[in-house]
Amino acid sequence: MAPIPATVRLSDTADTRENYTPALMTMAVLYFMMGFITCLNDTLVPYFKRGFTLSYSESSLVQFYFFLTYGLMSIPAGKIVERIGYQRGIVSGFGIAGFGALLFFPAAGLHQYGLFLAALFIVAVGIVLLQVAANPYITVLGPARTASSRLALIQGVGSLGTTTAPLFGAYFILSSLKEASSEAVKYPYLGIAATLALIAVVVSRLRLPVLSSGETAEETPGKGLFSFRNFRFGLGAIFVYVGAEVSVGTFLTNYLADSLQISESDANTFVAFYWGSMLVGRVAGSFLLRSLNPSVLLTGTAAAAAALILVSVSATGYVAAWTMIGVGLCNATMFAIVFSLSVEGLGGYTTRASGWLSTAIAGGAVISYAQGILKDHYSWPVAFVVPVLCYLYLVFYGVNGHRPSSR
Repeated sequence: MAPIPATVRLSDTADTRENYTPALMTMAVLYFMMGFITCLNDTLVPYFKRGFTLSYSESSLVQFYFFLTYGLMSIPAGKIVERIGYQRGIVSGFGIAGFGALLFFPAAGLHQYGLFLAALFIVAVGIVLLQVAANPYITVLGPARTASSRLALIQGVGSLGTTTAPLFGAYFILSSLKEASSEAVKYPYLGIAATLALIAVVVSRLRLPVLSSGETAEETPGKGLFSFRNFRFGLGAIFVYVGAEVSVGTFLTNYLADSLQISESDANTFVAFYWGSMLVGRVAGSFLLRSLNPSVLLTGTAAAAAALILVSVSATGYVAAWTMIGVGLCNATMFAIVFSLSVEGLGGYTTRASGWLSTAIAGGAVISYAQGILKDHYSWPVAFVVPVLCYLYLVFYGVNGHRPSSR
């Protein structure tokens, strides 16, 4: 979900006739694994809640520490990539994420929740580094005129990862759900660690394009960037969007289990539809955005998401379940639209703005934790007020907040 630097180009020494198919396939695998690992957190939340007898807010620390990493590491990761290069950055990202996944094995053996959170933090550091290092490649692996279609395709593969993760989690992790145990995560994450290590080795042997920075803005005081109204409100829009998307996904398994009176394992299979609908929405959105104003689409989908949540918490059974799942379809194009509107007209400030927008992904940590606290003290309808408010802010951004100045 990290924004893509706007000032990346092929080095003058790069071979523009090179066959980029192997590199594109690698980027597709990379996005799949990033989506898979990130979405697997939605399985860990109910699993750890039962295994460690946690409250909702305590179990949501899985997402808190994972997405907090974006706020802490996005800008440092950019500096690291500048120093070691994009290809080494990708290899390092896979290596760090793989090491974090490997730590699940001793954490499960010791049955310590704090160790799991530390391991997840390390996994997240690797994911952030991967996004910062890998995203620019997608824009240059082929003709510039097809960059957008390549990016849409790779993001679609990422959506396949987020769709597969709940099914994987339901079968390999939640099917063994029981009190005072964390054994079920040992071998799945050991397999993930081995997979990441293998990908790192493959990437290290590929001939990837040599990238260099393009036009760079001069150093200016921070107030220069924040003088852009669409960016200021856009920073908040990224924060609340990611927060709403993650908080709904985080508690969806428990919410569906309560609504349908089924086990967490069965409920987790429904979560695949939440993330899978984003794949459908991205394909549909790519066509709609050819003729529809992005701000109009953002306003409509954000209003629809808020309405679906309100209907869901007022209903029961499958009506409550499918209306909440439908929020995923509404989410599909929001991030891309908000990012593009946030950097519109920024010129030389665009790259700096991209770094700030990356840190705003930390909304996934804060919003999901806030919702968990409300569920601990009140009820599902009260807890889901949090994402509703987030989507209402996005309605504001689509109607007025995206404008460079008040009109």
